Amino acid sequence: MNTRISIDNLIEIVNTGGKVKTGVDVYNSKGILLLEKDVLVKKEKILKIIKDNGINSVPLNTSDDGGLWDSNGNRINVRNNGVVDLDKPDSQTVREPVIEEPEDVSIFPDAATNEIEMRLLEIEELKKQATRKYDEAKKNIKKVLADIKKTGGEFDFKTVEENVSDLVDFLVIADNPFSYLTQEIFSYDDYLYNHSINVCAIGTAVVNRFNSHFSNVVDDLLKGSTSDINNPFEKNSKVLDNSYTCYYKEELSDISLGFFLHDIGKVIVTDEILNKKGKLTKLEFKEVQKHSYEYGVNLLDRNHLKNSVIRNIINYHHAPLYEDEPRCYPSDKHYSEIPIYARICKLADIYDAMTSKRCYKEAINPINVVTQLFRSYAKKDQMLQYVLHAFVKSIGIYPPGSIIFLRNGQMAYVLESDGPLVLPFTDNKRNTLKNKPDPLNINTSGIEESKKVDGRRNVQTPKDVYDILPSYLKKIIERP
Repeated sequence: MNTRISIDNLIEIVNTGGKVKTGVDVYNSKGILLLEKDVLVKKEKILKIIKDNGINSVPLNTSDDGGLWDSNGNRINVRNNGVVDLDKPDSQTVREPVIEEPEDVSIFPDAATNEIEMRLLEIEELKKQATRKYDEAKKNIKKVLADIKKTGGEFDFKTVEENVSDLVDFLVIADNPFSYLTQEIFSYDDYLYNHSINVCAIGTAVVNRFNSHFSNVVDDLLKGSTSDINNPFEKNSKVLDNSYTCYYKEELSDISLGFFLHDIGKVIVTDEILNKKGKLTKLEFKEVQKHSYEYGVNLLDRNHLKNSVIRNIINYHHAPLYEDEPRCYPSDKHYSEIPIYARICKLADIYDAMTSKRCYKEAINPINVVTQLFRSYAKKDQMLQYVLHAFVKSIGIYPPGSIIFLRNGQMAYVLESDGPLVLPFTDNKRNTLKNKPDPLNINTSGIEESKKVDGRRNVQTPKDVYDILPSYLKKIIERP
């Protein structure tokens, strides 16, 4: 039997260190899944998103492993009328619910005994959701490109809009979507489809972070703060009651749509040119360039799509980000006139292209790509600094999927950039560990010096490292 619980009560529980598991899937009015029944919630963000969707209470099914727990792991009483007794926990201490996975397919623990293991369980569940979202989005973009070829240019924009909205809802709920999306590091067969999804995921996270940070900075100035805005990398993040907002929700939705469709014009370029292994001739490169300012824009016109945000992203996602940046196009606008969201799309586009396998190159380690992008664009333009700040903060210095060295000589796989949270998989002689190791949060106070990141050692490309990865990591990397 289900009991409905006030969403405000649930927010109060997690804010005081408690946990929530509904035991029931929670959907919004559009039928979009906001929270799966088996997800253990310990942060208020997902609950606030549910509330923002107009849902003021959610069902709780205690007969299906659902329940409420306080900060000590004690189950919290729920009355029949849905009232929560926060100060009267059950006398019996109950272990927090976990999601079990077979040993041969999971890197995650069988039971959560600490915060790191609990986060691993959450990552596993989010990976499952991400795989479903990824497959749905991939199916959609494949249909779009097939329809364009079949009809000579027409596609179902409404379906794209609904699909991207669903994908973005997940990206907003997930604190770090890059932990749950897999780069194409071994195959390039579906590169264009995967690239559209990845750029949408990366760009959406970056534009949301930029929107929050830059709006806070401007609002700070409007309120008379004397803080220095010239170096966003040294400014502390703050949550303010903003009167200024750079992009509103409707604009952010259009921006994500533009990210998803940014390369739509490439369907007009021949496969022989797109998949050429050797260097492109000048004529071939000009043909590729047309995918944005000519082919892509023409496809919008063919489908009577007048949205200026989507048009700007398709048109200018290869435009210059600073004065006289080479190999940029088109050149009908000064770099300072390129919309912020189009600049973000360019960074997301470059990052995903470099970290993915192509027919003419191997995938590059994400750490090297972040470093290279930062060095290329830092201190070139003041507004670009804010874009770059949002990009680096979103991707992380050690992006998920990166391979790093620890100071003791071990190699480790980055599960999450926050920390980072890593999983060592070799000994100090680069021999693959036979037993499943414990994950490490590098940022934990008191961690041994030998287990910190060794910044002096060169990172490895995914292809070079693949042969020494344990099977459970290979399966994670090869998803979805």
